[in-house]
Amino acid sequence: MNPKKILFITQEICPYLPETQQSTTCRNLPQLIQEKGREIRTFMPKYGSINERRNQLHEVIRLSGMNLIIDDTDHSLIIKVASIQAARMQVYFIDNEDFFQNRETTVDKDGVEYEDNDERSIFFIRGAMETVKKLRWVPDIIHCHGWMSALAPLFIKKGYADDPNFKNTKVIYSLYDDSFEKPFRDNFAHKLKFEGIDDGVIERLRERGTMDFNTLSKMAIDYSDGVIQGDENVSDELLNYIKEQKKEFLPIEADFETYVDHMDEFYDKIDA
Repeated sequence: MNPKKILFITQEICPYLPETQQSTTCRNLPQLIQEKGREIRTFMPKYGSINERRNQLHEVIRLSGMNLIIDDTDHSLIIKVASIQAARMQVYFIDNEDFFQNRETTVDKDGVEYEDNDERSIFFIRGAMETVKKLRWVPDIIHCHGWMSALAPLFIKKGYADDPNFKNTKVIYSLYDDSFEKPFRDNFAHKLKFEGIDDGVIERLRERGTMDFNTLSKMAIDYSDGVIQGDENVSDELLNYIKEQKKEFLPIEADFETYVDHMDEFYDKIDA
């Protein structure tokens, strides 16, 4: 049976953020996939730089209110939603006072990367997973975009492996040239501890060494069922790693509509 329900977890979408290869892909891909007859849901972080009034965001009270514990600290999960009318598409936003409100994207106004981007990423992914559970909407495929979503394959395959909402879900990771300079902090692996992410998994993560962009990307590749090249400038190191791991792979194409058609076919191949 062809996968019917596609969940998009993405780092950025225009018009909420400026146009980039990633934000325009994540704006147009879900719409075109929906027009092909599949059901979609789309999640992104609610960065403080997103204007709520202009973009008509509003809180979804029935989905908000949960607390997520990261590194022994409670963080409240706030869910907001907005519609892209032209696409007939809703976008769910993961928000939190500590991680996203009054903050920029992954860097501050001076272009300096946030020290807690590791925890922000953990919160974003777990927040998206818990919200999908509350929606009672079981995705066939989860398609992740950008390094802020790179932990999703690990959480889906380990943390939520026995959860009926995700146990049969396939994961696809799109790689972009969106590298960060500041590696995650030394105690990052410890913060990942979760129901299915036990000491053994954490120790294997520690053995990978410094969690820089390439190491994080390789971890996402390892736990994904398929990988898509999101833009032209993905490093040769990562492209070679995909080949070494013998992962199903879809390269980027210049014509976007053809690219989307091939992604649509790729979903069927991964879920076969």
